[in-house]
Amino acid sequence: MLRMPKSKVQKQETIKELNDNLDKARSIVFVDIQGLKVNDLVVLRKKVKEAKGAFKVAKKSLIDIVLKGKKEIGDNIRAKGMAGEIAMLFSLEDPLQPLKSLYSFSKEHENLKFVAGVFDNLLLQKEEVLQLAQLPSKEELLEKLIGSIFNPVSGFVNVLQGNIKGLITVLAKAKT
Repeated sequence: MLRMPKSKVQKQETIKELNDNLDKARSIVFVDIQGLKVNDLVVLRKKVKEAKGAFKVAKKSLIDIVLKGKKEIGDNIRAKGMAGEIAMLFSLEDPLQPLKSLYSFSKEHENLKFVAGVFDNLLLQKEEVLQLAQLPSKEELLEKLIGSIFNPVSGFVNVLQGNIKGLITVLAKAKT
């Protein structure tokens, strides 16, 4: 497929969009999308948008221009050094939810490969990004916490009920 080169105006629009997303992002993940079909990218963008994120495919040179403008992260990462065709995932509200949707998508599409990520201005390697993607959600962690607090209490209540039931049984037999 022959691609037409982008005009200078289109490149400036892409840079502006990347900058805007970078300013709003709570976390950023770089992925290699080489080999993904266009239809798959459409589905992926929809999933990411539902998770309150943004997914942008851009040339490595444009990504590097944007990253150079962000001193806190730009000094540590370069898109030119990444293999494949690079896309960026921006988590706009919850820093992990769009990553989780991207991770679930990657399980079904092996052409999507994680490259690196930036969380709290810290550069993370592929393995660290994958570990974050597999963490339970905030709701799941709260459910586990409540369960671990409630289980001993319910066990204690059952023990107390057992003593009362035993007393009632003894009193009922004594009456007859």
